[in-house]
Amino acid sequence: MLDLTNPVFETYVIAAALMVLKIMGQGWMTVYRMMKSNSGLASPEDVQKGILNTDPRPEQLEVNDYVDRSRRMHRNDLENIPGFWIAGLLFVVTDPSLLLAQVMLYGFVAARLAHFIAYATKQTHEVRATFYTIGSLIVIYMAAHALVVALAG
Repeated sequence: MLDLTNPVFETYVIAAALMVLKIMGQGWMTVYRMMKSNSGLASPEDVQKGILNTDPRPEQLEVNDYVDRSRRMHRNDLENIPGFWIAGLLFVVTDPSLLLAQVMLYGFVAARLAHFIAYATKQTHEVRATFYTIGSLIVIYMAAHALVVALAG
């Protein structure tokens, strides 16, 4: 049952909502970094004079790693979290045990949080890739689980 009386669905709602907040928060972090550094703007029209940019300069369009790192984290979220939403919901529909659902759904959230921390603190690619891999395998498992249950049904 897809309502909040089902603890498996409730687990999904919590995990999915946290990932919505992660994506939206990362966008705001990028905006904050652009405003703080007054650089790393993305589009030519961003260097027009306005309330938020009173002294536009062409160099504001140059890549700024402080801003671009946040932009790359945001793009990475946008590449990974939507698959989680879909696979997670399909997984929930298969009526898994609560423990398995919590391990998978909260495991993905934890992996994305660890990936964020690793990226934000400039850890090696291997560290980031480890957390990406954990999250990716969770999504793959949930999708495969849903597929197997659907084909058997």
